[in-house]
Amino acid sequence: MSAKGDSWRPKLVLASASPRRLALLEQVGLAVDAVMPSEIDETPQRGERPRVLAVRLAREKARAARDALAGETADKAGFIVAADTVVVAGRRILPKTELVDEAAACLRLLSGRGHRVYSGVCVLTPDGALRERVVETRVRFKRLSNDDFETYLASGEWRGKAGGYAIQGLAGSFVVKIVGSYSNVVGLPLYETMALLSGEGFPVHLGWMNRL
Repeated sequence: MSAKGDSWRPKLVLASASPRRLALLEQVGLAVDAVMPSEIDETPQRGERPRVLAVRLAREKARAARDALAGETADKAGFIVAADTVVVAGRRILPKTELVDEAAACLRLLSGRGHRVYSGVCVLTPDGALRERVVETRVRFKRLSNDDFETYLASGEWRGKAGGYAIQGLAGSFVVKIVGSYSNVVGLPLYETMALLSGEGFPVHLGWMNRL
């Protein structure tokens, strides 16, 4: 931990390579001390429900980061935050698209209809306690034109995104309606993440001092 004093706080580790999740934590004044992405198998288990999948993957990422820090003391390991986001159209779990054909298929499914976005959030404390939540947001897209399809696919912004889109980017113009947490769709529900950390004693408001 940092030296005690006015700026004392535990370490904070983000178990994700996502720049969006890092930016969201920084947005609410949480300084991340280390980023530790975890390579895990994200394949859904047979019959696994989307909300169960999201929280399971978040838990596995947090534990993988903890295992990578196994040689550290509890003070150095600090609090670990992990998350995973799952996009669902009907009963179909959409992939994190890496190929243009995958992205095109996702956009066709999402065009002109509603879908659900689930994010699982897991917090592991220095003393080994595990806390987790799953958050659901409903999103409706407009009916996409041929120009929408072609130009969005050409942008490449879909690459690596669950469901083939990023709401904080160009695809924000496709959204007709959203019910629930916007930050959840970006990749990390901020209210729930802050509540989990605060509930375990992390000083979530420390970074709010002298922001101006």
